[in-house]
Amino acid sequence: MDFRHLGSSGLLVSEISYGNWITHGSQVEEDAAVACVRAALDEGVTTFDTADVYAQGRAEEVLGRALKGERRDGLEIFSKVFWPVGPGPNDRGLSRKHIVRGAEESLRRLGTDYLDLYQAHRFDYATPLEETMRAFDDLVRQGKVLYIGVSEWRADEIERAQAIADDLGLTRLVSNQPQYNMVWRVIESEVVPASERSGMGQIVWSPIAQGVLTGKYLPGQAPPEGSRATDEKSGAKMIRRFTEDEDLLRRVQDLKPIAEEAGLNLAQLAIAWVLQNPNVSSAIIGASRPEQVRDNVRASGVKLDTGLLERVDEVLGDKIVRDPALTVSPEQRP
Repeated sequence: MDFRHLGSSGLLVSEISYGNWITHGSQVEEDAAVACVRAALDEGVTTFDTADVYAQGRAEEVLGRALKGERRDGLEIFSKVFWPVGPGPNDRGLSRKHIVRGAEESLRRLGTDYLDLYQAHRFDYATPLEETMRAFDDLVRQGKVLYIGVSEWRADEIERAQAIADDLGLTRLVSNQPQYNMVWRVIESEVVPASERSGMGQIVWSPIAQGVLTGKYLPGQAPPEGSRATDEKSGAKMIRRFTEDEDLLRRVQDLKPIAEEAGLNLAQLAIAWVLQNPNVSSAIIGASRPEQVRDNVRASGVKLDTGLLERVDEVLGDKIVRDPALTVSPEQRP
């Protein structure tokens, strides 16, 4: 396993991090989830990402139990706050009340006394940004959080937050967690340059487009039984735009010779591809079986030459999504 700095911070994270969105506490049984975490640890993964909203808190609990007994200083544990976790009006967003309470609850569920990284899961248009940044800063000063980051923020939102931190002497953001893969490249034109100027690194999710880039979805055929595309609770709606695009599925199959030339399978090629971006600090993988973890981590340390990257672009062509407006979902815009 290779390691990279998280943005311009001193924190080193594993190039491959393990995330448990829509798996732990919901899609797979706890024994299988624990087996996946153990496989990740055996393969050298030290960075684990979760969020309070995943499976209504159960994902954090499962991850905490799976990591119990590990040397805490040898791990980087990340969580997030923003989405509703209860029925009350203050059970959501980035107010001081919700951030502080959210951190306390995440620490309890994870069974740890600090988070290596605490992330704003989305931008909150209803809360003053200064209030949000001060609340995060207080958690850092209290030792409950070591670093702070965001997820799916736009370039201008990142720059505003960093400016407030600089003006008020508050803790600066070190990371952003966006969706990023060979077909979804919306962060490249604005978010990545803003992050580079701000000293932030990307912790990218969905590097294999939730399975689409593994080649298991074939044009003209029903999705494999038990795959994410057959489970409405596990992201089927999110990836339908890809799984129902037969031209895209054909082009993914056309990537196989390129992957084979690099000595990789399609999933490994997809993960290695995102790691070629120097602003990417880590790629998050998820799994329902330990063998998936062992397979995916083989992408760490792989170097892809320019010619190969150009051929990937030629194959995918107009299927590549680049519109920077899509860095934030419509329901999150003011």
